[in-house]
Amino acid sequence: MSSDLLLALVVAAALTFDFTNGFHDTANVVATSISTRALPPRLAILIAAILNFVGAFLSLKVAATIASGLVDTELVTLQVVFAGLVGAILWNLLTWWYGLPSSSSHALIGGVVGAMLAAAGPSAIDGDGILGKVVVPALVAPVLAFVVAGVAIVCAYRIIGQLRPGPVTRGYRLGQIASGSLLALAHGTNDAQKTMGIITLALVAHGTLSPVDPEVPLWVVVSSAAAIALGTYSGGWRIIRTMGSRIIKMDAAQGFSAQGSGAAVILAATHVGVPLSTTHVISGGVVGAGAAKRLSAVRWGVAGNMAVAWVLTLPAAGLTGAIAYAISWAVGGGTVGPIVVCAIMLASIWLFVRARQTPPPIAEAA
Repeated sequence: MSSDLLLALVVAAALTFDFTNGFHDTANVVATSISTRALPPRLAILIAAILNFVGAFLSLKVAATIASGLVDTELVTLQVVFAGLVGAILWNLLTWWYGLPSSSSHALIGGVVGAMLAAAGPSAIDGDGILGKVVVPALVAPVLAFVVAGVAIVCAYRIIGQLRPGPVTRGYRLGQIASGSLLALAHGTNDAQKTMGIITLALVAHGTLSPVDPEVPLWVVVSSAAAIALGTYSGGWRIIRTMGSRIIKMDAAQGFSAQGSGAAVILAATHVGVPLSTTHVISGGVVGAGAAKRLSAVRWGVAGNMAVAWVLTLPAAGLTGAIAYAISWAVGGGTVGPIVVCAIMLASIWLFVRARQTPPPIAEAA
């Protein structure tokens, strides 16, 4: 019975992470369409939510990678999975609060790897899998999106350079509806599957599924798709402002190029089962579309802050996951440990929000 309760806690935590992934990464999908006025905000978010849900059903290769390609599934426990999710959720909430579009994908992977290191040591980690399916794509994907978007916007300006701005802007805004929809679909094919993989990993640890090539149950697919869609619909306005206008002030052609390049890179990664960071990809596309027009169009200070958040995500989420596992183990493991960790996490979030919302004291006049 206690094992079943712990599994329920892990599934609830996984779907909570999926929800935070949705509102954290909403900006990746809709910010460019909103900032160029191709779509009104609520309609853009609704379309993104629907297509995120649909995209989750199109492939399961990324889920298979998360479930069996990064850590030794035979050594995974429910406590490890829960601690990893805690690390990912806390990092998502922290970066969302400060409006930084960091990677939910890397937060999840970092949290699980950190918890696994604390529980079983380095031998439980698939180093080749981490390098080939996480680290290398994290370096290559944003550069690839940068180049593709830059080439696309240069070609676009050569084609439309002598045309009247009004019709060109209207045409690209219509094009953004298509490119933004494709990006939302691509986001669903990659990001929703990460939660599917984590829940599948938990089912393996529980003994419900075999550790050898576990298949993702249908209820896991449906619930993960629904959670990320609901999170997307709730919106993440802090990050939308960063992605939509703080990096560059985009025109419709740049928005179309950034979205199209991002969708192409993400779909290619999904096809081969690589759990890509959609945040890294679309950010690379946005910066590439701006820099190709002129380097001064990009606010490089904002882009630098984002890059710092990217670098910190894996180790920060990993450290948090390791601490969460250590606390869970110290209080006795089982179901009690995750409950205590959950209580500490909720209390920490409440204290953080309260501290940030309390106005500073007014100094008395001399």
